Formats: sequence, structure tokens, C-alpha cells
Amino acid sequence: MLGLLIKKYLKEKGIKQKFVANKAGIAENILSTMLSNKRGISAEEYFKICSALDVGTNLFADEWRLQNTA
Repeated sequence: MLGLLIKKYLKEKGIKQKFVANKAGIAENILSTMLSNKRGISAEEYFKICSALDVGTNLFADEWRLQNTA
């Protein structure tokens, strides 16, 4: 679910996955599987993605928590 939230954010902001992958130092194919929820996202990867997007780590985590407590 976290991957889908990040993917939605990228789409809304017009940010390419390739840009995030390069800036975060994550292979494009790995990032793609994360954003499709076919693979989990480690804490380290999550921090790298948030840093690449220049957003706080709570941005996606808070929304994810809200969706999982409803």
C-alpha cells in the first residue's frame, strides 16, 4: 500500500519514476516493483525515496496509517 501512495504522489506531481530511482540510488526495475506493491520497501529505501522527493518521511507514512486504521 505504501508503494501505491508514493506512485500516486509521483503521478499527481508529474514526477518520473526514473528521476526518483536515479536520485535515490535505487534501480529503476526495483523501484517499479516497490511502487506496484509487488515488493516491500525497506526503511532505508523509504528514507532514500523521501529524500529524493524532498519530502518528510511522515508524508506517506501518515496517510498509510490513516488508511490502515479505518
